[in-house]
Amino acid sequence: MSPVDSTVVAYGVPLALSLGGYLAWGRLRERRALAAMRAAEAAGLTEPASLHPVIDLSFCIGCGSCVNACPEGRILGLVGGKARLVSPSSCIGHGACARSCPMQAITLVFGTATRGVDIPHVGEDFQTNVPGIYIAGELGGMGLIRNAIEQGRQAMQSIIDERRPTGAGVLDVVVVGAGPAGISASLAAKQAGLNFVTLEQDSLGGTVAHFPRGKLVMTAPAELPIYGRVHFRETSKEALLEFWQGVVRETGLDITYGERVDGIERDADTGLFRVKTQAGTHEAGAVLLCIGRRGTPRKLGVPGEEATKVVYRLSDPEQYAGRAVLVVGGGDSALEAALSVAEVADTDVTLSYRGDAFSRAKPKNRDKVEAAARQGRLRVLLGSNVTQIAQDTVSIDQNGSLHKLDNDAVIVCAGGILPTGFLKAAGVEVETKYGTA
Repeated sequence: MSPVDSTVVAYGVPLALSLGGYLAWGRLRERRALAAMRAAEAAGLTEPASLHPVIDLSFCIGCGSCVNACPEGRILGLVGGKARLVSPSSCIGHGACARSCPMQAITLVFGTATRGVDIPHVGEDFQTNVPGIYIAGELGGMGLIRNAIEQGRQAMQSIIDERRPTGAGVLDVVVVGAGPAGISASLAAKQAGLNFVTLEQDSLGGTVAHFPRGKLVMTAPAELPIYGRVHFRETSKEALLEFWQGVVRETGLDITYGERVDGIERDADTGLFRVKTQAGTHEAGAVLLCIGRRGTPRKLGVPGEEATKVVYRLSDPEQYAGRAVLVVGGGDSALEAALSVAEVADTDVTLSYRGDAFSRAKPKNRDKVEAAARQGRLRVLLGSNVTQIAQDTVSIDQNGSLHKLDNDAVIVCAGGILPTGFLKAAGVEVETKYGTA
């Protein structure tokens, strides 16, 4: 064998084997992506829940960076050499895909052509169209805990950078809400030595505090001002609330609980804000809204809904032992509530949803509901609408067929209504996004 032939064998064969293996792996990944895409289409799970990527195929080079960057797994896939959103309903808006794309081919958007999402007008510095009013966290469409923490910190930094002198007795900023964004923002304000107050109408933790007992909360590492790095990725509701309480204790953060903000007025002459609550008025140079989108529960609008047996969030599943319970909704909160109650002894649980599939829920929750339904622990009525709530029964229309079920309690988990009236009264513009950034 000549030296040239030996070189070809020594280097060419391993190279060919490596290339062959790479191509085979690529074909396998594409088959998996296609299977996931077709499964989502067959199940009607084609609508992203909130913030999600739109890929410009003319710029995509099929490098797979976005696929590998997604912390949720197989949400994106390569099909035909281009990145595609193969499991739309499973996307929860991390945004890691857009940050990883070397060609800037990915844009993060809210809503779709068929489903609009109401979003307050917020600039890159988290300031609304009203100079001095800022928004961070869930209200601005960012529900993920890590994103909310980061937004709260960044929004407060913008306030610090824009801060102007205020008179005696005037606060630098009022932080409204003590969820992840509000806590992070308040710590940043404290670190910077600002004169501020943090107001919370309910309890520490914001939306997290209203999750069902034992609910597993997914989060990711984040940086909290003063406190430092937050390392956990998965934890329970109780553990996360205990963590927030520890942060408040260790940092000496002062939060005013039980004080609801009723309105915000801006003085045209001074530019200062009067934040009105049931307890009084706070005057400040800036306002940071870190409130949730679920402050006003979305109601069903049916006869009997005013009954005391109707509630809009699950607090303790054990209180429903031995009772017939109807859960209404198709998102994660509804599925988790139904599953939690179904685990309690001697319960009869029905889950009603107007859609034909639980397109807004995580795959893990959908799988658990399917398993519970197969085992007879949970009755699922898709394509259904509650038509009446009576003292001991509920009436449900399912694609033209009427179900009248025995009922002791109704839990409505149909999401919340954006506090549009509150925002507009303060002058903040709200727009409906149909697949736009």
